[in-house]
Amino acid sequence: MSEDQVLLKVDGLVKHFPVLQGVFKRQVGVVHAVDGITFDIYRGETFGLVGESGCGKSTAGRTILQLYRPTAGHVYFDGMDLAKLSGESLRRLRRRMQMIFQDPYASLNPRMTIGEIIGEPLMVHGITKSKHDQEMRVKELLDVVRLSSSFVDRYPHEFSGGQRQRIGVARALSLNPELIVCDEPISALDVSIQAQVINLLEDLQEQFELTYLFIAHDLSMVRHISKRVAVMYLGVIVELAEVQELFAKPLHPYTQALLSAVPVPDPVIEQSRQRLILEGDVPSPVNPPSGCRFRTRCPIAIEICAQIQPEWRQISSGHWVACHRVEST
Repeated sequence: MSEDQVLLKVDGLVKHFPVLQGVFKRQVGVVHAVDGITFDIYRGETFGLVGESGCGKSTAGRTILQLYRPTAGHVYFDGMDLAKLSGESLRRLRRRMQMIFQDPYASLNPRMTIGEIIGEPLMVHGITKSKHDQEMRVKELLDVVRLSSSFVDRYPHEFSGGQRQRIGVARALSLNPELIVCDEPISALDVSIQAQVINLLEDLQEQFELTYLFIAHDLSMVRHISKRVAVMYLGVIVELAEVQELFAKPLHPYTQALLSAVPVPDPVIEQSRQRLILEGDVPSPVNPPSGCRFRTRCPIAIEICAQIQPEWRQISSGHWVACHRVEST
């Protein structure tokens, strides 16, 4: 795709958190949550960002939306550098970028009705001109996410997890955004409900021409919904490719390990196939390893892996990887 089709451009994004200790909150270290990630997302695309818990993918999503201010790097939305915006200018742009949170139980205010929760962004941004317009818009949004408009006066505790997540989706849609960051939107739901929410997101994407950053650790769902996927480990992206390419030809040892853990639906193949089991624990983001961050768990690590951080290289068309052991084609 051409450069003018890029909606979101992330360039060398860094987010560090200070580690404070004692009564006087003396800084004793830094959490390297996100450490220099780069990727583009095209208009109308679903871009998957995957990795183990604690790899920094959710922090990346929040930093992209400026809920956390970046330590370094840039985020460009429709050509605008978000780091240069603040106050009212940033608030206006935020109407075009929304988020669906992981936990539908924690993300909805239990003291507000569903109508108030969905209608709050409309009121804050002055979208509707009257109380009647706001009520009509809320009912319209409930219908869009396939919930009854009679739910407006109910409270979050009266709904199931899947229904609550649909309410969260309706709230995200209320400002007619172009980009939605989906932060593990199905991980807290029953398996039977997950597919329904994914199908809803796909239908809404087609209906409203939405662009998604889909953050998850479930590779099977990412494979279903995403066009391209970036694999993240300990604050850095180690591989990026179109979803079919990544699943058919994973190049980075970490990607290979993640894919080997995904069950195969054929019981004969599942029983006979070899799995790549990672040894050891994920290192602390306060003190990440030198060189390649994956080297302490990598089955093919060599001496250079501990000395030099691998270069981010394009191995084939659209397939990027950061690994000393991968040969260019």
